[in-house]
Amino acid sequence: MFICSLIITKRFCDQFMMANGTLVRTLIHTNVTKYLSFKAVDGSFVFSKGKIHKVPATDMEALKSPLMGLFEKRRARNFFIYVQNYDEADPKTHQGLDLTTLTTKELIAKYGLVDDTVDFIGHALALHRDDRHLNEPALDTVKRMKLYSESLARFQGGSPYIYPLYGLGELPQGFARLSAVYGGTYMLSKPECKVEFDMEGKACGVTSEGETAKCKKVVCDPSYLTNKVRKIGKVARAIAIMSHPIPNTNESHSVQIILPQKQLGRNSDMYVFCCSYTHNVAPKGKFIAFVSAEAESDNIQSELKPGIDLLGPVDELFFDMYDRYEPVNEPSLDNCFISTVNFAVYVS
Repeated sequence: MFICSLIITKRFCDQFMMANGTLVRTLIHTNVTKYLSFKAVDGSFVFSKGKIHKVPATDMEALKSPLMGLFEKRRARNFFIYVQNYDEADPKTHQGLDLTTLTTKELIAKYGLVDDTVDFIGHALALHRDDRHLNEPALDTVKRMKLYSESLARFQGGSPYIYPLYGLGELPQGFARLSAVYGGTYMLSKPECKVEFDMEGKACGVTSEGETAKCKKVVCDPSYLTNKVRKIGKVARAIAIMSHPIPNTNESHSVQIILPQKQLGRNSDMYVFCCSYTHNVAPKGKFIAFVSAEAESDNIQSELKPGIDLLGPVDELFFDMYDRYEPVNEPSLDNCFISTVNFAVYVS
């Protein structure tokens, strides 16, 4: 048996997907979407000054939102118009600004926006996990905001996110079905998989139970090639099973809530992700919520308390902590493509 590319995976993290992000475009390009069904996520929310607020999805919602005062909304509108019209390939839309050298803080300062608005833009729209972006080139933040806007417009729902019916486990199943059409083979529940390398140090197969599946490339998560990754942190996570939607989210059955770091006195954001039986991931009437954050201590329960407090009564609550890694190898040299395991709010 010869397999051109071999994929090894264990699990997906709890994440929504941007409706116009790279992953969705990849699924469309490969025709995997023929084997998947998606449903828009009901709402995107942000935690500010002790309350949950809906991230505006329309002009009317923006006018009514308490996140900004009347005059601040006018200033923010001018900034949003600049971002909406910005085209990296068209200098006329740059208004004389070089976003590859101008920092995000300097760009936003030109529009006179207050700190709370800056916090909202950076974390609820651009989806940065911390404030490092303020001192980095503004181009990345502008691109992230444009992606948020494009994703919001794609499904014209209450959020820019989508989620597969029956959960993220449908993604590998979709690829498996398409792979079968082209003669591919999937081997499930294979224990102790070992990546094999040739004399040149390039991946050439994977061995399990005495059998080796040959390949030209290997795609895997960090746990399979621990000598080619480095630890970059830990993720603290709580999983809650509930019989009701999260309070103060307009009875939404699927939501994303971002708790910006400044609101909690942390170094990075906290996220609350909730889906339910409407996405066919739980029995009727049940909701599943995930609270996750970059671990800044060993006390998971205390660290995740701000997010857990937003959930209301829970039927069952579980805690977990796992390491986060990033690859340090060069795929062009060893043919190993290692994923970065993230806890972030979305998959682009």
